[in-house]
Amino acid sequence: MNIKITHNWLLEYIDTEATPYDIQKYLSLCGPSVESVTKIGNDYVYEIEITSNRVDTASVYGIAREATAILNRFGFKTTLKKPQIASSSFDKTSESEVKLRISRNDIALNIKDDKKLCKRILAIVLDNVSVKPTPKYISERLEAVGIRSLNNLVDITNYIMVEIGHPTHVFDYDRIKTHQLILRQAQDKEEIITLDNKKYNLCPQDIIIDDGTGQVIDLPGIMGTANSVVTANTKKIIFFIESNDAKAIRQSSMKYGIRTMAATINDKSPDPETAKLALLRGIELYQKLTGAKIASQLIDIYPNPIPPKKVNISFADIDRIIGIKIPEKDILKFLSDLEFNYHRDHDRKSMVTLDVPPYRRNDINIKEDIIEEVARIYGYHNLPSILQQPAYVAQPKEDEKLFEYQTKIKYFLKHLGLNEIMNYSMISKKMILDFDLDPQEHLRVTNSLSADIEFLRTHLTPSFVKNIKENEGKTKEIKIFEVAKTYKIIKGQLPEEKFKLGICVNTNYFELKGIIDALLAELNIENYEIIKGESGIFAKDIQGKIFVGKTKLGEFGKLNAKYQNKAELKSEVFFVVFDFETLINNAKLLSPYKKSNPYSVIKLDLTIDTNPKKTFLKLKKEAFATSKLLQKIELISIYKGKLSLRFYFNSANENITEEEGLIELEKIRNKII
Repeated sequence: MNIKITHNWLLEYIDTEATPYDIQKYLSLCGPSVESVTKIGNDYVYEIEITSNRVDTASVYGIAREATAILNRFGFKTTLKKPQIASSSFDKTSESEVKLRISRNDIALNIKDDKKLCKRILAIVLDNVSVKPTPKYISERLEAVGIRSLNNLVDITNYIMVEIGHPTHVFDYDRIKTHQLILRQAQDKEEIITLDNKKYNLCPQDIIIDDGTGQVIDLPGIMGTANSVVTANTKKIIFFIESNDAKAIRQSSMKYGIRTMAATINDKSPDPETAKLALLRGIELYQKLTGAKIASQLIDIYPNPIPPKKVNISFADIDRIIGIKIPEKDILKFLSDLEFNYHRDHDRKSMVTLDVPPYRRNDINIKEDIIEEVARIYGYHNLPSILQQPAYVAQPKEDEKLFEYQTKIKYFLKHLGLNEIMNYSMISKKMILDFDLDPQEHLRVTNSLSADIEFLRTHLTPSFVKNIKENEGKTKEIKIFEVAKTYKIIKGQLPEEKFKLGICVNTNYFELKGIIDALLAELNIENYEIIKGESGIFAKDIQGKIFVGKTKLGEFGKLNAKYQNKAELKSEVFFVVFDFETLINNAKLLSPYKKSNPYSVIKLDLTIDTNPKKTFLKLKKEAFATSKLLQKIELISIYKGKLSLRFYFNSANENITEEEGLIELEKIRNKII
């Protein structure tokens, strides 16, 4: 968030020897970043970037507080000058309050907030106002910071907002016939016309003010409406301030694209205590610049005042966490300049109790927040650049094993020509429904940034299909893999997180099967079996499940044509998903020793008709059971219903002849046909 203020305006709140360029340099080092300083006439305009959690600095007075602490730190004697009314603004017996209470012949004003939609509401009626051009010094300052000057009634509200940091509003009292302001939630499609003559249809999440007849007269905290705006004939005004719900302001402002300066400040929760200061400052300016007279009681609806907040901290903690010793008197000076009151502990002199100022209660919660304040005022650039000594933290053996195998498998698949992908762990509800999965079985992310990343995955398939779709047309062959977690809901417990290895190709079934066999061979997993699969995600007759004994390693197959058509894929998709931890638990980094056989190997080929009832696994089992000389079987090709196999025959005791091999092959042929 960026704001603009002028140098002469800032000097009304600080006495300092620093030049505008000194202020730019040192504020940027230790506080809000002054992006630029521009000379305009006999003044300078600062453009300042503030962080969203420091809305207390979004004003002249807020920058003055920061500048006082920072400039004093760097040797520029600087004193903060509080607003003239600040010393009495929170004193219930102050002169300002007494003056309001003793007013006679009060004009009626009724404000209701039955649902407590606002943190605080302040209002007062002022009579005898005179509408005229704003004094030159105010209009010039407003124009310099990018706010158009209109007239004295409106300009005062903007002037206070920039000066004090809390948005304010003014209504024409006589144009609100009921003299009532009722805060409520809007009705669905309720219509308003804002000050810029734009029409909006509201929804029940929006907070509005109506006049008791159902007529909307304000979208509080964002923009006023045309039916209650002050005019050249205005004689009585309602000076009004509300500390609205920041979340509601943000949602409404973004939804309708109304990004006024008031909305930008209000959606960051400005301090409700500062609202009182802004009100009293506004009354002072209206009396001075418009001839206004107080005509009603002061209304202050503040159902839940912010409780005081204290933070305890020791000087030892500050030194330990920052890494150097800062003199105690300097630390206390930094904090007092930032308006933190402190109390020393007489029994433990190293301890300090700090009273957090009201305007910092949103972002100061723990001792580390205080230490951060000390460090930045001291200057991060003044801290020595010392690298911490590295320390090795031994990981659990299972984690070491997990990452060791991840690296091995990733490199192996890379050398097979596959590309690694990294998808979000979250997918959209549409992707879940497209694969006939149940959204109720997926963990939903609260306050997701986008509907595309709303649910945690339970399966890698939707992401793979999305990857294939996005890359079709860019390359003919797509071969990808991913090692990632899936998440399963366990009622009453944390979700079950499991690593999965997914491999996906758009070439053909045999390419995928070859990758599976090669990977299992690389991991030294032998004696695995493939049985018929029954998953609805795969095509009915082209799928399988991989087992070692009774342990399932994964499942593979061709994507069901239903999902291929739904995703509008041009090519067929084949993929396998392994349970990663089960896979590596059955793997061996070193292959078992096998004694080399010095005798010759006879290789013989056999072509047979394919038989859907006899899987390759079943053929292998029957062949090995038939011949003791059989060492290995390879699939050579499948063509027009014919299956070509290569058989390797060998004896551990002597060389065998081709005739002996043919005899063994004939036995096998008779068995498997």
